[in-house]
Amino acid sequence: MSASTITDLSTSTNEYEFTPTQDWFTQNIPSWNSLFPLVTSPEPRILEIGSWEGRSAVFLLTTLCAQGGEIVCIDHFDLMRSPAGRERHRKLLQNLSRTGRPCRILPQFSVPALYVLLEEIARDASAGFDWVYVDGSHRADDTLLDAELAWRLARKGCIFIFDDYNWPEQPVESVHHPRRGIDAFFALHAGEYEHLSKTAEQYQMILRKTSEMRTGFLVGQNAERRFASALGLRIYLVLAIDTSYAMAAAVTIRSAIEKTTGRMSIYIVDCGICVEDKEKIQSSFPERHDVTLVFLDLPTESLAAELGIAWAKIDMMKVLPVERALYLDADILVRRSLEELWNTDLEGSSIGAAMDVGFPMGHDGVPRRRYFNSGMLLIDLAKARTHLSELEARVHLMKDARFGDQDVLNVHFAGDWAEVNLNWNAQGLGTYAENGSADRDTLALGDMKDPGVVHFTGPVHPDLVAVLNPFVQPYTSKPWGYAGAPGHPFKDEWWGTLNETAWTGWQESTQYHEMCEEEKQKAIQDSITKFDTRVQFY
Repeated sequence: MSASTITDLSTSTNEYEFTPTQDWFTQNIPSWNSLFPLVTSPEPRILEIGSWEGRSAVFLLTTLCAQGGEIVCIDHFDLMRSPAGRERHRKLLQNLSRTGRPCRILPQFSVPALYVLLEEIARDASAGFDWVYVDGSHRADDTLLDAELAWRLARKGCIFIFDDYNWPEQPVESVHHPRRGIDAFFALHAGEYEHLSKTAEQYQMILRKTSEMRTGFLVGQNAERRFASALGLRIYLVLAIDTSYAMAAAVTIRSAIEKTTGRMSIYIVDCGICVEDKEKIQSSFPERHDVTLVFLDLPTESLAAELGIAWAKIDMMKVLPVERALYLDADILVRRSLEELWNTDLEGSSIGAAMDVGFPMGHDGVPRRRYFNSGMLLIDLAKARTHLSELEARVHLMKDARFGDQDVLNVHFAGDWAEVNLNWNAQGLGTYAENGSADRDTLALGDMKDPGVVHFTGPVHPDLVAVLNPFVQPYTSKPWGYAGAPGHPFKDEWWGTLNETAWTGWQESTQYHEMCEEEKQKAIQDSITKFDTRVQFY
């Protein structure tokens, strides 16, 4: 039988079996029609909790699903133990069949039925829903439970409708009224939806989901690829900065959030960040309900306070409230999801890191062996902390090392680090990475051609010697310094990301150009001073 489009269910009794005195739905048709343009799927999947004889279900099948789609109806029908329950089931089945559209009825209480759907969606993530109508039990706690389970099944963008928000039969503050459950849901999921209802006086409350699906504990052991995201496990990202690196950190953080889906907690170890810059960092985030930011104070008697900010990445091991962390320097641009990096198996090592492209086998100040760059560190903090006192003692012994914290970490974690692909810490691009050497030629430099993490190594403001060095050209420096990052293939991406932060327009600002000129003149004057100091006239 071909389906017909219904605009007034009260006049459709010839085609469908509806009890005329039980029309609780037709009044909602104008409101629902206005929501249809928000559904983007060409074949919408609909979930209805509480279907009765199917007035709303028939309407949705013959309008929203007129060109494709399906509905799943959940209703207990008195578990078929009463004549009235069996009759409602018969009418619903007949009415849905007459639409000619795909449909499915789960004749159960809502919770076990929703668990059936959750188990299905755990096996097939495409089985989510674009439209959910919660119209089951009127108890507040039942309504909340139905909504919680259905929310897991709702795709991003799903239209999510609660009925009976102003149900007149019971006081709204009663546990036997759904409002308390609906309000609790609103509070619990704040930030995960757009509220489409105009006033609290409406009978139905309508949301549009803005968060991704999360199926949680229902993922089977064979679903390894989706396991972490399905469980809602989060990435713990860490930076350690002062105000001078606040702008650069905003680029690192924003690029990480934009490229990485799923839950993420970002910890910034505060080495002296002014209030204004903290606010600008926070306002630079894209809107994500599943991303949190925490500023952490340095520990008392910190190495950073004693020896300088570079040593904060060792201090942070004391104050981070987690067992595993991904540390990134603030001169980094993230170009791909960090999930793969985060899930790297450290194989029992304390840290994971990429080889240093400038000095793959170290330098004269440290023993010759494979040498990592410390701009990206994946740290098993539980293991690394077991020898933290020895690490701190080594800092004081090696505080004047050529590459400071990087040298100390390489000596301390020798034999206790797992090598990570250079794709996750691409250094020296467009400059020294292009220059061959016996040690550098052993590296898989091709892994850096389309990197997931770009590391802008080198100084912010290089001195004159570095700029004029004929052996390393283009010279190495950071995009936002006076000398720019000439030759770097991703410098424009860095500036593009900066323009999505609170520092947008900085490159064109008078303040930036004045800073560049000032730093350039300072580099020239410093070089003249050094020259005059070294050259002696007799």
